[in-house]
Amino acid sequence: QVQLVESGGGLVQPGGSLRLSCVASGSILSVGPMYWFRQASGKERELVGFITSAAFKNYVDSVKGRFTISRDNAKNTAYLQMNSLKPEDTAVYYCNAPITLSDRRTYGYWGQGTQVIVSS
Repeated sequence: QVQLVESGGGLVQPGGSLRLSCVASGSILSVGPMYWFRQASGKERELVGFITSAAFKNYVDSVKGRFTISRDNAKNTAYLQMNSLKPEDTAVYYCNAPITLSDRRTYGYWGQGTQVIVSS
């Protein structure tokens, strides 16, 4: 069974840092671009950024210069390093990726989310 699992969320003070991880596991042939989304309470889910398997990255303007996405293809893992956190970064953070299974079919998967709270 294939799944994406995020971890690393928590409570942090404004200006602090957190590193989130997203691990894809199961009978995987390959993982396509890995996306980070977030959803604040009462708001729509928004794209934070993404990274391709070739390490091309892009970010939403509100996090540029503060957040960095990286990935380890050998471990099917993506990371979201969040620095200079602000209260408005408070949200549940989700990982999403198209994953090609051992039967060569590709499906989109979402993780269960990890809560990030930025507060003093």
